[in-house]
Amino acid sequence: MQMRLLLPVLVTSFFVHSLRADDVVLLQLDTKGNALKPVVIELYEKDAPQHAANFKKLSASGFYAGTTVHRVLNSALIQMGDPLSKTKGAVDIGTGGPGYTLAAEIRRKHLAGSLAMGRIPDKLNPQRRSNGSQFYFVLKALPELDGTDTVFGQVLQGMEVLQELGQVATDTNDSPVTRIQVVRSKVVPRERLEAELRSFSKKRFSWWPF
Repeated sequence: MQMRLLLPVLVTSFFVHSLRADDVVLLQLDTKGNALKPVVIELYEKDAPQHAANFKKLSASGFYAGTTVHRVLNSALIQMGDPLSKTKGAVDIGTGGPGYTLAAEIRRKHLAGSLAMGRIPDKLNPQRRSNGSQFYFVLKALPELDGTDTVFGQVLQGMEVLQELGQVATDTNDSPVTRIQVVRSKVVPRERLEAELRSFSKKRFSWWPF
């Protein structure tokens, strides 16, 4: 059974001073040895400040590198961010986290391209606290999820990659049959975004690996 973790989010002074409100996050995935084009994410700093700060902190620290996509609902959403998924075949994938949860900041709707945080159900989690690291991308509008989970960002570029991944074959637990993992995540000042994307483009990657 998944433990309810109540430790507060600790953001060090280093991250407070080095990460800014106008930063975006670049997330790059890999499957079958093919690095995919990066997904660019803007964060809702005003509506979900704790979630935005936490996501940037984990992204900048390399926490997500090696984690995998562990849940895909066909053309609806893809979920990742569980540190347990770094170990291939590990039991209880989908229940891990960084050792803390986040207070709910439920304000935004689940639109196509929304970024939201996963959590355990209301029965065990009546305060609707978010898992500290697991997140999912919404591939189409899902109004049935509005008011349930914290939406804290939006995809700016790379939606094509996510939608393609949203069609992969899955097993009976909605886990992808083929391993899809995070290669790297990076926090980038918005004014340097195009330069960073040019840097990424010099590396070998593929749009459609399947």
